Amino acid sequence: MLEVTSTAQELSLGVDFAEIYKKSDLYRRNKALIEDLSKPAPGAKELYFATQYSQSFLTQCTACLWKQHWSYWRNPPYTAVRFLFTTVIALMFGTVFWDLGSKTKTIQDLSNAMGSMYAAVLFLGIQNASSVQPVVAVERTVFYRERAAGMYSAMPYAIAQVVIEIPYIFVQACVYGLIVYAMIGFEWTVAKFFWYLFFMFFTLLYFTFYGMMAVAVTPNHYIAAIVSAAFYGIWNLFSGFIIPRPSMPIWWRWYYWICPVSWTLYGLVVSQFGDLTHMLEDGDNETVEQYLRNFFDFRHDYLGLVAAVIVSFAVLFGAIFTVSIKMFNFQRR
Repeated sequence: MLEVTSTAQELSLGVDFAEIYKKSDLYRRNKALIEDLSKPAPGAKELYFATQYSQSFLTQCTACLWKQHWSYWRNPPYTAVRFLFTTVIALMFGTVFWDLGSKTKTIQDLSNAMGSMYAAVLFLGIQNASSVQPVVAVERTVFYRERAAGMYSAMPYAIAQVVIEIPYIFVQACVYGLIVYAMIGFEWTVAKFFWYLFFMFFTLLYFTFYGMMAVAVTPNHYIAAIVSAAFYGIWNLFSGFIIPRPSMPIWWRWYYWICPVSWTLYGLVVSQFGDLTHMLEDGDNETVEQYLRNFFDFRHDYLGLVAAVIVSFAVLFGAIFTVSIKMFNFQRR
């Protein structure tokens, strides 16, 4: 508006305000003052800051974690609906697979119990990975703006995004585990119950971190959803339930070992049934433990190793998400 007004006045008066200013004493005085101020005073030192950001790394992590806490707390369409969905699915699975965990006399009984674990892992895991992707995409847009303003660096933000998911997933795993474990009728021992919670917690954790990782390495959550869906199908195929590992072609068995769902199924089955020594009614004179070893190559002795691998997948996906947030920038402006 000022430019239009000035131009109209110049046309009406027939003058050029810029030329008048350049020929004035005020212009010469201002130019001399700028040159004088641009010269540092004797003994003066250049401005220097030891770090790029005003706060330490730990303080940035604390601030980002507090920010994420309130962001998640004020996002009930994501947090509350996830808990509600988990409760409904737990009740549904509990009624569909009612008391199957206590029936281990035949091979079909074992297959039914394994099917309940397999279905629950894929159903809840994919739901977690899919629902977190739009949330991470929105948060990343905010992160680009706040990082440009110099508020914090990428690593504290990514670490806070990873850490804030842990308590929510822990509560989710506990709610689901208590309902399903009781309704399906698995053996009530302290060790087996906590092994079940352990594997469900870290399975939901690595599925959630996988969804976050997919967003971090792609421009938006739409592309992330497409990429993720492809791997869900592959994980389903190589989980070891549809096709046991000994029955897979030998040139494809390598993927079984890097498929996180196969390790989850391994751990859940072995922790619940891997130590049962009673004979199967329809087996070839085999115990439950021997059948799992011969048909699936599941060994109860490797339970600790399986647990370590499951934790490693969660750490790996979380670390890739953190590094990707730092390295990749999909901002268009």
